[in-house]
Amino acid sequence: MKEELIKKAYEIAVERYAAVGVDVEKALEQLQKISLSLHCWQADDVTGFENPDSVLSGGIQATGNYPGKARNIDEVRQDILKAASYIPGHHRLNLHATYGDFKGKFVDRDEIEPKHFESWMQWGKEHGMKLDFNSTSFSHPKSGSLSLANPDKEIRDFWIEHTKRCRAIADAMGKYQNDPCIMNLWIHDGSKDITVNRLYYRQLLKNSLDEIFIKKYDNEKDCIEAKLFGIGAESYTVGSYDFYLGYGVKNNKIVTLDTGHFHPTESIADKISSLLLFTSEIMLHVSRPIRWDSDHVTIMNDDTLDLAKEVVRCNALSRVHIGLDYFDASINRIGAYVIGARATQKCLIQALLEPLAQLRKYEANEQFFERLALLEEAKSLPWNAVWDMFCLKNGVPVGESFIPEIEKYETAITSKR
Repeated sequence: MKEELIKKAYEIAVERYAAVGVDVEKALEQLQKISLSLHCWQADDVTGFENPDSVLSGGIQATGNYPGKARNIDEVRQDILKAASYIPGHHRLNLHATYGDFKGKFVDRDEIEPKHFESWMQWGKEHGMKLDFNSTSFSHPKSGSLSLANPDKEIRDFWIEHTKRCRAIADAMGKYQNDPCIMNLWIHDGSKDITVNRLYYRQLLKNSLDEIFIKKYDNEKDCIEAKLFGIGAESYTVGSYDFYLGYGVKNNKIVTLDTGHFHPTESIADKISSLLLFTSEIMLHVSRPIRWDSDHVTIMNDDTLDLAKEVVRCNALSRVHIGLDYFDASINRIGAYVIGARATQKCLIQALLEPLAQLRKYEANEQFFERLALLEEAKSLPWNAVWDMFCLKNGVPVGESFIPEIEKYETAITSKR
């Protein structure tokens, strides 16, 4: 797209938004400051580097077999940088514990240390990409159906030690990058069929968490992630939303809201304002569930748009961390990164361009026709011209022009793997 056309459309958009009381330049400045946490596992279908022959288990499944999957740490890094080059702004990278630089040696989960992630820290610094972290309780011989809530003390202690070490790694990352590392804890624990020991397993999980969080760190932020159900745990999930909400509020932990971890008719956006009243921060994992937690690539749909609008309406951009969490193995994986990240940003720019002051004025005056009318008209305001300018300013492809660029990378690189 020609630069002069982008600029001309942008100038018209600035005038149009000014007519409804919106400062476009301010919106662009705010969007520039929002760093998404890109997930490393889209590059290799959640395989990691612990064991090249490992098979996904513990409620995790990546469907599809599109050619070109990253096979090692160098290829994962290469693909992430390529994807980031098409995403405007400056972003973070979210690592799972199985993505350590293990130098070809097997290191069990209860033995991982910061040294196994030093090269990631150096790589992140070199490329201006700060790191976040996750413990990994799935795809392991000791995963089973229960980890931190396992009645077997030996197995439970194994996962407690693993998670303690993950917190130490996250703290080392935060210290190295001089910015807190978000440390997320999600476990798949649950039951495929009816259980009569709900309280017992949740008591075990609470006790495990209490032990894990005994040590205080200054350079990491602890997040606890709930789930409605998982594959093989359809009837009962130990770490439910109610469980983690209570634990998070009581123990000052960040609650992670994954958009795929709730009932299909449940509004995650509606939870934002309630959580903000009782927790200091929120972590979002943005995905796209189709009937269940299927981790489809995020698109610019109503769910994501409502989520972005609620964060902005609550003036909570400084308190809400936004990460991506999907893994589609059926399409070009770099393309999946780019589509999902840009879709999330498109929702954020629309939220930032909402004529909120006028809408709130209508609402305060009980002018509900006017409020609804402006909400509807705002949908067709020229936000896309503002988005194009954002891409142009950040030196990334505008519009669909990233498609042939990713195709070239596939021809030259990923198709030869």
